[in-house]
Amino acid sequence: MSWRFSRSGGPGGQSVNTTDSRVSVSYDLARSEALSPVLRERALRRLAERLVDGVLTVTASDQRSQLANRRAALARLTALVEDATAPPPKPRRPTRRTKGAHQRRLEEKKRRGDIKRLRQPPS
Repeated sequence: MSWRFSRSGGPGGQSVNTTDSRVSVSYDLARSEALSPVLRERALRRLAERLVDGVLTVTASDQRSQLANRRAALARLTALVEDATAPPPKPRRPTRRTKGAHQRRLEEKKRRGDIKRLRQPPS
């Protein structure tokens, strides 16, 4: 991981022009040995549009202090990598409505139609 600090345009009052409170953290996902090859490939595939040469960069400038922005950027990076390496969801098993539920739905539709028909002026 590599950290980069710069001046933030967010809140900070008079000190905003003098402190480097904006934080960018870059994580070389393509060459990381912290992840197994399977998880690395999954993360690279899922984060492909966010990567530049296999490097994932996250920026934080929400807070006034650099330390708080460092923590925020690290939390965002961690969440992104965790979501990207999570196993795929189980495929949905198709289900059918029960016969009773189907019948109740049709009866309710008929009842609502009757109510609306009775609101009409007689022709």
